[in-house]
Amino acid sequence: MHLGCLEVQTIARRFHRAETSTVKRLRVNDLIRVSPVRLIDESDAQIGVVEVAEAKDRARQAKLDLVEVSPMAKPPVCRIMDYGKWKYHQKKKEQKNRSHSRKSELKGIRLRPKIDDHDLSFKMDKAGEFLGEGHKVQFTMIYRGREMAHRNLGLKIMNGIRDKLKELSKVESEPRMMGRRMTMLLAPDRKGKKVAVKSVAGAVAGVSESGAA
Repeated sequence: MHLGCLEVQTIARRFHRAETSTVKRLRVNDLIRVSPVRLIDESDAQIGVVEVAEAKDRARQAKLDLVEVSPMAKPPVCRIMDYGKWKYHQKKKEQKNRSHSRKSELKGIRLRPKIDDHDLSFKMDKAGEFLGEGHKVQFTMIYRGREMAHRNLGLKIMNGIRDKLKELSKVESEPRMMGRRMTMLLAPDRKGKKVAVKSVAGAVAGVSESGAA
């Protein structure tokens, strides 16, 4: 099988609505006009209720920003902080939360009992990429004609794939026959040891060869 004919499918896709930014839009420095305000300084000390002009002066002396963190309070609560740094950390936290909530897809990879090492290595590289991206991977071994008499060969290849990808995955469905097809489902193991995807290629050498033994 040529590499250009790699049979990789997206079996199922779960759609979700685009998420909008949740980083607060706060009034900062001269945009704060309400007075008086309840002030918290850069050391988290409660200064108390002061005129907004005094709060701005304190922020300037500290070379920081005056940020209105609770505009609905009476009086509004303002904090002296590095607003740019705070906003940066909020965006990073938001990106991390989005990446953790990203919906996964079910990817499919087709195999043949007599697949050679090179093609198997290439397909396992793809499977490693999918698992690393948080997708499940379903391997399907297709038997044709007299190949049904050698189902044990396909089972050995499936078991070899499972063993070589164990650093990245966990078995959700063990290899099983369905008509002329054998399927196995692997799910990403987020708690497992992180391994570079490139290492998968070197690990697969001999999987199909050992299966033929």
